[in-house]
Amino acid sequence: MLYRDYKNEKISVLGMGNMRLPVVDDVQGNPIDYKRAEEIIDFAMANGITYYDTAYVYHQRTSEDFLGDALVDRYPRDSFKVATKFNINATTDYVACFEEQLKKLHTDYIDFYLIHAVNADNGPKYIESGCIEYFKEQKAKGRIKNLGFSAHASCEYLREFADYTDWDFAQIQLNYFDWTYGTAKEEYEILRERNLPIVVMESIRGGRLSALTEECDALLKGRQPDMSVSSWALRWLMTLPGIQVVLSGMSTMDQIKDNVATFDKAPLNEDEVKFLLEVCDKFHNQVKIPCTACRYCTPGCPMGIEIPTVLSIYNKYKVDGAWGIKEQLEKLTAGPKDCINCGACMVECPQSIKIPEMMAEFAEVAAKL
Repeated sequence: MLYRDYKNEKISVLGMGNMRLPVVDDVQGNPIDYKRAEEIIDFAMANGITYYDTAYVYHQRTSEDFLGDALVDRYPRDSFKVATKFNINATTDYVACFEEQLKKLHTDYIDFYLIHAVNADNGPKYIESGCIEYFKEQKAKGRIKNLGFSAHASCEYLREFADYTDWDFAQIQLNYFDWTYGTAKEEYEILRERNLPIVVMESIRGGRLSALTEECDALLKGRQPDMSVSSWALRWLMTLPGIQVVLSGMSTMDQIKDNVATFDKAPLNEDEVKFLLEVCDKFHNQVKIPCTACRYCTPGCPMGIEIPTVLSIYNKYKVDGAWGIKEQLEKLTAGPKDCINCGACMVECPQSIKIPEMMAEFAEVAAKL
């Protein structure tokens, strides 16, 4: 297991995320499957993972209870670090929330406490509520050891919030895809400029980087036959200075065994990084529908489908996965299932996109969401 120093302590670089624990009958929304989830925690502890991340809202507010039962009650308190978060959209009563979290986690202090999911909309609410000052008071009392924040913010607002006070650490979404095609590189540099230790979330992009396309997977497996596709993402993160913890939401024993084995390996070398980013470009080109939203296709659609909007949502699904896609489709007056395959759109499309084919594919996907 790879460890890095943090304030004269060694903390495992691989952190256990507790947002995607196994659930009963593997049905989303069902209660946590305690037996299977405890097996994962036990394997994590036996193999040197010392950082365990949860939040007030995870698993319908039951993740903290589970971690209190499965980790805090069963292992010496100084053998691991607990991270949890306050979410102002879940409750504005930060005093009651913090006390509840301590009870749920069966502990009298939190090692890493975070202001949760900061962005330009909720950031001012956090500041104006007084919660940050309250949590700083709890830190002074020893009930919080380190105070930080997690952010899903624009780079501009990330700078503003990072400068609000003296934070101990920060958590951002960071992976090689978002580094190349998103703002992750700039976000990373913003935190590095402020000497903030970085905790990484979405290291495998919610699982999307564990299986790319058939061709891209074959390229990675051909280069390293004994390594999983997801291990490339984790070993890429190991190359970045300032990364304190890399979180992974491990739902199965196979996942945690693979991740533990990965963190016994060396970071990617320079040639491997170059190769991975070349594969990333190929992946991006293979999954993305090249719609430029010129809208030449829309006036002639007899079903009134906002074709560029639908293709944009499908692109998001192909890159990001199913999160929020159903809700976006439900807002449309007409969606992919309404396409009658008349071909009128293709006559007008300058990109020669096979729009009816894309609509049929997406309709099949959407039916399973």
